[in-house]
Amino acid sequence: MRLTKSTDIALRIAMRLAVLDDTEDAPTTRAVASAIQVPYTHAAKVVSRLQHLGAVEARRGRGGGLTLTAAGRTGSLGRLVRTLEGTDDVVGCEDDPPCPLRGGCRLRGALRTAQEAFFAALDPLSIEDLIGTPTGPLLLSLSPRPTD
Repeated sequence: MRLTKSTDIALRIAMRLAVLDDTEDAPTTRAVASAIQVPYTHAAKVVSRLQHLGAVEARRGRGGGLTLTAAGRTGSLGRLVRTLEGTDDVVGCEDDPPCPLRGGCRLRGALRTAQEAFFAALDPLSIEDLIGTPTGPLLLSLSPRPTD
């Protein structure tokens, strides 16, 4: 199973925010996007989604920026990924045209079981669990790239 690009970006943004301490100014979406090397427009959409899910707080204006909420820091990684990815079938049995095997195929059920096992493996983890050494120090070393 491969995560969508937006889920990948969401997890990287959350991890980047998780390593910042209270003494640092909250970074802007643009600064985080630059640090994790993703386009600003993608990062802005993902931040909006994370904000809607209650994982990130975004404040505008002077003294504003992004912060990871307590729920974003310690909530279930499996739940977050399920929400971001959705739980649609891994294969397109009902696509146009629909698969001719859909009425008697066992693959769909096997893949559903595998998908749930993937999410279940993430359930006990949180963003906080992902930022230990060596990841945390590496995340701290990321700085926004200069813009041309």
